[in-house]
Amino acid sequence: MSDGKGRTRGGAQVKAREAACNAVAGGSAGFISATVLCPLDVLKTRLQVYGLPSNLSSGSAPPGKVIISGLQHILKTEGLPGLYRGLSPTIVALFPTWAVTFSVYNYVRGLLRSQGARNSELSVEANVLAASCAGIATAIATNPLWVVKTRLQTQGMRPGAVPYTGILSALHRIAAEEGLRGLYSGLLPSLAGVTHVAIQFPVYEKAKLYVAKKDNTTVDKLGPGQVAICSSGSKVTASIITYPHEVVRSKLQEQGRVSHGARYTGVTDCIKQVFQKEGVAGFYRGCATNLLRTTPNAVITFTSYEMINRLMHQLLPP
Repeated sequence: MSDGKGRTRGGAQVKAREAACNAVAGGSAGFISATVLCPLDVLKTRLQVYGLPSNLSSGSAPPGKVIISGLQHILKTEGLPGLYRGLSPTIVALFPTWAVTFSVYNYVRGLLRSQGARNSELSVEANVLAASCAGIATAIATNPLWVVKTRLQTQGMRPGAVPYTGILSALHRIAAEEGLRGLYSGLLPSLAGVTHVAIQFPVYEKAKLYVAKKDNTTVDKLGPGQVAICSSGSKVTASIITYPHEVVRSKLQEQGRVSHGARYTGVTDCIKQVFQKEGVAGFYRGCATNLLRTTPNAVITFTSYEMINRLMHQLLPP
């Protein structure tokens, strides 16, 4: 009897250790990537919602020039704080986002692995299921924080709107003025964005297996450079396929600030208006900027996660 209890207690401790490692590593990776890449994130969000300012080059300008011009424009008109507008809610949102994502993803993978051979690799379908569960849980848990981040990054660009003074102020005002619907505006396209995670994570796992097999090593012994290659490739692949949902989500999250009423009645109406006014290109506004930041973002986030996760396993007793 005591042996059975011991095994149960030991199993619970192992699960708690894994959960702690995943949560700390995922949250820390999100914090690092958010801080380093905040200026590009601000520019991407503004391009998605408002497009290029009139003083910038036309849409035919190369992405690099758009990024440099955009950052210079923000720096000139708003100073250094403008480049880091929304950093606090981004960090507040990204820490739990990646903590929940990696925790749920690895937890579901563990459950699925326990159903088959313990040492066998999961199928693509199993990885897609685990990634989808992680994406849904993350979208529901953190959507209000992403609404706040979008509002703070774009405030000052719409005349007549009373600015928010901070994260708590924004959450309180949105809840009071717009209710639960305001806090969860953009949730449907966020849930549609689960396809991004469902593509990115399986591609990432397969890429790691391929590189490990090629270099005659194991996945948990891949170096930072190898992890960087796998993560960046999976991120770019998923971003190109699923980018349109980000444009729709940003527009729906930002529109609550319009004093004369909402521009869009819902997801379908938003898609219809964007297509009528701008065509397919409208769904890829800011995509080049986003792609240029996906590589360092994926490299920083996933490499940080893998390295911090290994460190946590060394620090926490088995």
